[in-house]
Amino acid sequence: MSAGVDLAKASPPDPAADPAADAEIAGRGRLEIAPSVLRKIVEYNADQVPGTLRTERRVAGFDVGDAGSAAKVSVGGPAGDVDVRLELALQYPGSVRRVVDQVRGLVAEELTRLTGYRLRSLAVTVTGLRGLPPPPRLR
Repeated sequence: MSAGVDLAKASPPDPAADPAADAEIAGRGRLEIAPSVLRKIVEYNADQVPGTLRTERRVAGFDVGDAGSAAKVSVGGPAGDVDVRLELALQYPGSVRRVVDQVRGLVAEELTRLTGYRLRSLAVTVTGLRGLPPPPRLR
């Protein structure tokens, strides 16, 4: 039933297993990617899936922009395993399961491709279902 990526099997592609290349890479130093960068990657890719919506933000009745998905990211383990809690709004009517499966697949794929980190878990909370906004009225 799931069309997404199996999170347990998603791992970065292995470069050529050349011991000399491994020693050279290890001698260059260490790379750490801040959780805020991982969060932005997750949020950006979640917002790219058809069926997810950006919602308008209002303060005291004034439009102050819009917001898309919101993620909380934690990195654990020496292999760079990433746990994500993601909140997003979806378009109504639409298949919630299908859209969430697409979000899971794209986020796992892009996180691994861009950072080499493996998505260990992705907990998705659908915060709302909204119809498309009506077209603007001409006056």
